[in-house]
Amino acid sequence: MIIPTEPIGSIPRPLALIAAAGAHAEGDPALAPLYEAAIRDTIARFEATGSPVITDGEQRKYHNFWTYCVHGLANTDAAGFQIPFTDGHVRRMPRLTAGPFRYMRYADSYLEQALRHATVPVKQAIISPSALSLMYPAAGIAGYSRDQFIEDLLREHETEIRRCLDAGAYKVQIDFTEGRLAVKLDPTGGLLNSFIDLNNLALSRFSDAERSRIGVHTCPGSDRDSTPSADVDYADLLPSLFELKVGSFYIALAGEPDRVRVLEIIRGHLRPGMRIFVGVVNPIDPRVESAEQVCGRVLEAARFIPPGQLGTTDDCGFSPFCDDTTTTRETAFAKIGARVRGTAMAAAILGARA
Repeated sequence: MIIPTEPIGSIPRPLALIAAAGAHAEGDPALAPLYEAAIRDTIARFEATGSPVITDGEQRKYHNFWTYCVHGLANTDAAGFQIPFTDGHVRRMPRLTAGPFRYMRYADSYLEQALRHATVPVKQAIISPSALSLMYPAAGIAGYSRDQFIEDLLREHETEIRRCLDAGAYKVQIDFTEGRLAVKLDPTGGLLNSFIDLNNLALSRFSDAERSRIGVHTCPGSDRDSTPSADVDYADLLPSLFELKVGSFYIALAGEPDRVRVLEIIRGHLRPGMRIFVGVVNPIDPRVESAEQVCGRVLEAARFIPPGQLGTTDDCGFSPFCDDTTTTRETAFAKIGARVRGTAMAAAILGARA
């Protein structure tokens, strides 16, 4: 029996690259060799863990996983949506100040670089339309309606996914970190439902075969060992999450205080054709999980999710915001190695039982 295992996305950058990126503007030629070296090293270390699917570690995503595609747009300012973390620090999105809305860059540019070095399948993480929808100001924009913005946003998102699939992505993973946060911001569920509807409008533009190569990731967020929404009950998110028209769901689980309760919720909403990748390592826990711990978590999940629909992953990216130095590259790859080995151990046990 084989249980698939995949990473989420980001890996902490080398400290030299973090320092250089902070000192130079995006696109500065001085950064190019540092990015190239970081990508080569990330892929080599990823492959050394035995991971059957890898990423480029988001080494080239300037600033973060959320705004990489819009960073530097001339028609934005810095006074956008705030993401407050439990330790008190805040991250901000840019705010759109005029139309039209266009991406500055698409994620296939990162993928193409990674594929030059990788010898195993590479997945590509991208941001969701619902996250980017928060760029449009509540007061509106003169001469550019929200409906016009949404149409432009959906077109850009569709374009990005198609470019990644055409470039050879093993899978395209939509990061939906704002899903859990939406419940915290609006406990009525209205904001979450609007996010689900918007993302499904984009996903409806793809065929069933294409959607089988598209997944969605949810977690409570992660930055500097802190989260913005870990206190939100999964029972308020997962039923809506499973309405998304994708083939794979990546669900943070290792850091949950009651994993069994979350697994019971998943079992209650599981449908044929879904693949559920449960988090078996926690990136913001400094302790490196053992393969045996991971194996136990996989076997626990297999009590609720049929092995044919089960996969494993990391709870979140290890450094979604690129200047985060709270986790080292060594720790990240040690955790990934434990995930790979522990998943294989559990697969062997489940295969022997079958």
